[in-house]
Amino acid sequence: MSNTIPLPKPANSQAHADTVTTGPAILPIERIKLYSDKQWEEFTLEWADGLRSRYAIVERCGGAGDMGRDIIAYPGKQNPDIWDNYQCKHYDHPLYPSDIWLELGKLVYHSFCGEFTLPREYFFIAPRGVGTTLSRLLKKPDQLREQLIENWDSHCRHKITKADEIPLEGELLEHLSSLDFSIFSHIPPLRLIDQHRMTSYHVARFGGGLPDRPDTPPPPAAPTSTELTYLRKLFDAYADHLKRDVHARLDIEQEEDLCEHYSDSRIEFYSAEALRSFSRDTLPEGSYERLQEDVYEGIRDVLRGNYADGYRRLLAVVTTAKALPLNAHALVHRLYTKDRGGICHQLANERGNVKWVR
Repeated sequence: MSNTIPLPKPANSQAHADTVTTGPAILPIERIKLYSDKQWEEFTLEWADGLRSRYAIVERCGGAGDMGRDIIAYPGKQNPDIWDNYQCKHYDHPLYPSDIWLELGKLVYHSFCGEFTLPREYFFIAPRGVGTTLSRLLKKPDQLREQLIENWDSHCRHKITKADEIPLEGELLEHLSSLDFSIFSHIPPLRLIDQHRMTSYHVARFGGGLPDRPDTPPPPAAPTSTELTYLRKLFDAYADHLKRDVHARLDIEQEEDLCEHYSDSRIEFYSAEALRSFSRDTLPEGSYERLQEDVYEGIRDVLRGNYADGYRRLLAVVTTAKALPLNAHALVHRLYTKDRGGICHQLANERGNVKWVR
């Protein structure tokens, strides 16, 4: 009889296709605890930048010389004296009062020196939130001020600057005593994640797939100014095909195939425009432009080919675009066939070298 003791079986021991490829999913609330200080600041910057209805400008100041400011946000572009501060603290524990005295001391000292005005609001941002003691203290501004004064010598006096000792006395003490300590608070990590989910950065950072794409409305009856360039190139292609002038849809009224192609082209263009908007709402900046560049790289040799006329070149290019393998792009599962043709028209709209008639 064997003396081997069997190992306990894990609660969920069955392997699945996704877990053997990427491992079990890690929830965002757990993943943020694994970040480095730099990654935590980047996450907070993404979150604050997503509050576009609240802020006009969001900047990252973290690093040496930040004077106690990590992420600063301005509600307006014209007044730099109205701003909010998001102070990022990535520790292996919920924040204690001892974790914040130096940050408060920096703010008091540098605002006293005139480096900046006091922020409108000041938030501590930590992946494990704040502890019970600090949470209570942040709700009592006068007590917070008193405890900062008590802890100044041990936490601030020798640490605010490397060159100088900063005693809390005279005008500096008067300045500290006059400040409104109700501006200090914190944002719980679950709320950060929930609000980050509404930004264009969330899927790229945490995965989970893109949301469903809204239905694309039909094109307006009359072309808009945004369509002028690609429609002009479209009419040039029709003219080259018919061997006569074409300046508007009215000029192809008797050409059933071209009328249908014209309508399809506008539908494709607006579908691609809707995809562009969807990408801006759900993916980091530049994602859609990379998709356009992938399509351009796939059609450029076809674009250079020899054809009977510009219309035939256009058909060949769009046919190629609709067959391109774009599986590496984040939008692939939200990409319709008509988007591919629409991207060709977008390229014609935006690039002088994408034209159907040579």
